[in-house]
Amino acid sequence: MSTYVVVGLQWGDEGKGKITDVLAEKSDYVVRYQGGNNAGHTVYVGENKFVLHLLPSGVLQCKGKCIIGNGVVVNPEAFLDEISQIEKKGLSADHVFISSRAHIIMPYHILLDTYREEAVGNTPIGTTKRGIGPCYEDKVARVGIRAIDLLNKDILKEKIKQNLIVKNALFEKLFDKEPLSFQEIYDQYLDFSEKLKPRIIDCEYELNTAICENKNVLFEGAQALMLDVDFGTYPYVTSSSPTTGGVSIGTGVPPTRLKNLIGVSKAYCTRVGNGPFPTELEDETGEQMRKVGHEYGASTGRPRRCGWLDLVALRYSCMINGITHLVITKLDVLSGFDNIKVCTSYKTPEGDNIDKFPSTTEELSKYNATYTDLEGWKEDISKIKKFEDLPLAAQNYLQFIEDFLGIKIHLISVGPERSQNIIKTELD
Repeated sequence: MSTYVVVGLQWGDEGKGKITDVLAEKSDYVVRYQGGNNAGHTVYVGENKFVLHLLPSGVLQCKGKCIIGNGVVVNPEAFLDEISQIEKKGLSADHVFISSRAHIIMPYHILLDTYREEAVGNTPIGTTKRGIGPCYEDKVARVGIRAIDLLNKDILKEKIKQNLIVKNALFEKLFDKEPLSFQEIYDQYLDFSEKLKPRIIDCEYELNTAICENKNVLFEGAQALMLDVDFGTYPYVTSSSPTTGGVSIGTGVPPTRLKNLIGVSKAYCTRVGNGPFPTELEDETGEQMRKVGHEYGASTGRPRRCGWLDLVALRYSCMINGITHLVITKLDVLSGFDNIKVCTSYKTPEGDNIDKFPSTTEELSKYNATYTDLEGWKEDISKIKKFEDLPLAAQNYLQFIEDFLGIKIHLISVGPERSQNIIKTELD
């Protein structure tokens, strides 16, 4: 028996979906514990490409149960669309379930998200406008609608009515927009309730019992540490905790049950949306990374900002998450560079070098990255299966990362296919 947690260590888009997909094959449970359909996991199975936003990315390989935990906010329409996408390609989705405690995204959440971004003009957060933040707001304000509420018509009716009193007042008086119709929303979500009813379960006891019975349980997060609402580059963050600590809050499984804490990082850095990015490359090198790495958002299609690997931020991220095993993805994208830079400290406006990640974006935006130069390599590494067969410069690059972080690399990804992996050290 063991438990596995897969988290992102940068600003998301590190390739967590592929790693989860690989681990899911041996898992009895795959559990998504936070976020919503603002995430984007791209998984390749043979010639089929799946872009998943809400479903656990392990859904394609797990032979047991896939559960969307209580920490996730669920858009019923998005959920059903993804189920349909999988089934149309001849795969079963009968093993996918939703925690009864998970909160439900409503139409007014999406509109609030959209209107707010439009209202702030030139200083938006960069949200995907999927209603994630407003849904979490209602959860904390104790006015949210949970999956279990969909199964009780009277409770659902009353909660929608009460929410629309406030939401419609905002739409009309603050944003000068049309109010929403109670009946349209109520009828739509009654239809959702019928379709979702067989999938809504109480999963806390089941997951804890499964761990006690020596089952393999895999927990997957969305986004990444640098987008964490507490420890990320606030306010340019998501609205949940995509950390290993978020697992316990988002599933009901205590932290003492979590064993293999796997952190995923690209061999370089990318970021979607606004916010500080110390190693960003706004030149031909950054464009080459974007082009070779196909760096466009899976959820939005937005071009990703690209830059060299930031080891200061990565060490901070590993510390907060308590990472026990490291995964480096997209190493193949760096093939072709004569030299590769890695950020090993920041230089302040006063000229001081610091090696700790700051708590405010105001500080970070003023820092310049200080780099260590390493030798690059030209060889195509996409078909290599063993670490010792990598070019010596690539081996040295990975060893530099291990030494700086003090954490062993478990797996190196050298291409998008689930077979394009190099195992460096085994998991427990």
